[in-house]
Amino acid sequence: MEEQNNDNQLNIELSEEVAEGVFSNLAIITHSNTEFVLDFIRVMPGVPKAKVKSRIILTPEHAKRLCAAMQENIEKYEAINGRIKTHAEPSGFPMGFGGPTAQA
Repeated sequence: MEEQNNDNQLNIELSEEVAEGVFSNLAIITHSNTEFVLDFIRVMPGVPKAKVKSRIILTPEHAKRLCAAMQENIEKYEAINGRIKTHAEPSGFPMGFGGPTAQA
């Protein structure tokens, strides 16, 4: 039998739980000289407290590669779907979402 050279292949396993994903509408990025920390948070309307749902820690090199990959994918998305509109947020976090606050 002939062996195939699979040096450039990477098998990636995706569990069902991870495949479901985590919704985030706020990201906070911090860094040191050796790492970038991306905290993904879900902020709910009228709720003054939010939890970090996922934290990703990257090397500076991988953070830069992620930034370039995101930019490339945004450009591809906009070429098909039109420009993504962004709205300027007031200072601080968008806690109210423009609607009424929740009451219990």
